[in-house]
Amino acid sequence: MSSFSCWVLPAALLALLCCPGSAEKAFEVYIWPEQVVVESSGSLEVNCSTNCAQPESGGLETSLTKTLLASQARWCQFLISDISQDTVLLCHFTCLGEQQSKNATISVYHPPKQVILKLQPTSVTMGNPFTIECSVPGVAPLESLTLTLLRGRETLYNQTFEGATVVPQEAVATLNVTAHREDGHHNFSCQAELDLRSRGGGIVRSISEPQVLEVYGGETEAQRG
Repeated sequence: MSSFSCWVLPAALLALLCCPGSAEKAFEVYIWPEQVVVESSGSLEVNCSTNCAQPESGGLETSLTKTLLASQARWCQFLISDISQDTVLLCHFTCLGEQQSKNATISVYHPPKQVILKLQPTSVTMGNPFTIECSVPGVAPLESLTLTLLRGRETLYNQTFEGATVVPQEAVATLNVTAHREDGHHNFSCQAELDLRSRGGGIVRSISEPQVLEVYGGETEAQRG
């Protein structure tokens, strides 16, 4: 795990600058953000700081690639690059011989960039079955994903997935239905929603291209006569 230290003052000067009673205040370390989601291969700026007036040392520990952007005695700002896996960052400072640290959690996600909707078959006689299939390749985390099958603005079906793996996977939702006359009057579509709020992020949405179903027949005997 690599370490990068903040700029600090010599110990002799530190002793002169410490104010009477300053040791009575609790020594704390802060890191921001504490919890965040980042798209795979993305980057993130992280701030590491302390309330100690003149810390003896400090820095940020991580196995990821980082660049020191700016620093002063009480804070450091880093750029974390090429984030490809979930990880924990460790911010640490030493004040009057005491060391404190604070962790930050980074979660990686793969957004639903491609949402594919298929109608099988694309033309059907009224009263016969057809299948609506929605697939999203390479999405993670899977347990945060919901696929919603739509006819116009009407929700026909939604599926929330399970599984804690962070490896990108294909998600598929399928619905078998019977063709009705009104099915030929609306577009079908699929919306993918990746809810990352529990991990410190937001909601990422994508929607498929609309598909049209051709519905034939269905005349009653009275209409034929």
